[in-house]
Amino acid sequence: MSGNQKKLGARHKARKRAVDLLFEAEARDVHPVDLAADRVELAVADDQVAPVPAYTQAIIGGVADHLDETDRVIADHLHEWTLDRLPAVDRAILRIAVWELFHATDVPPVVAVDEAVELAKQLSTDDSPAFVNGVLGQIVAVADQVRAAAAATRVRPAGESSGPESERS
Repeated sequence: MSGNQKKLGARHKARKRAVDLLFEAEARDVHPVDLAADRVELAVADDQVAPVPAYTQAIIGGVADHLDETDRVIADHLHEWTLDRLPAVDRAILRIAVWELFHATDVPPVVAVDEAVELAKQLSTDDSPAFVNGVLGQIVAVADQVRAAAAATRVRPAGESSGPESERS
């Protein structure tokens, strides 16, 4: 299937590597950015170790920077589940997709969802692709609002307050 070949491009491989690193970091209880940095160094020192793509590093950094927000969004859209009850690989896949939906403005929402479903097919249980798709299908609805709000914040003139919202942080 030619459509499937297209999905397995450089960004797909970068996402898969990010899932692996997030999964490993959680299992070993280490910070994912530190783990990724260690792997980057290892790849430079040992040509037997695959290099860590720049997009993998961007994902890992983005997920780490926005982990609380990302986990809150995922948890809010889980029905009869809790985040810590999910398989760790599904948690990693959802975290990447939600980060992409909210923060990777060069990734169309449909691509973020399709990629997550594809990763779930490759890496997780038989039930995971439909589960991941269902959760992300709900989150896509709020992602446009989050992106619009972030864009509005970025273009606000210097010195202009955002009102009471800014005082809560």
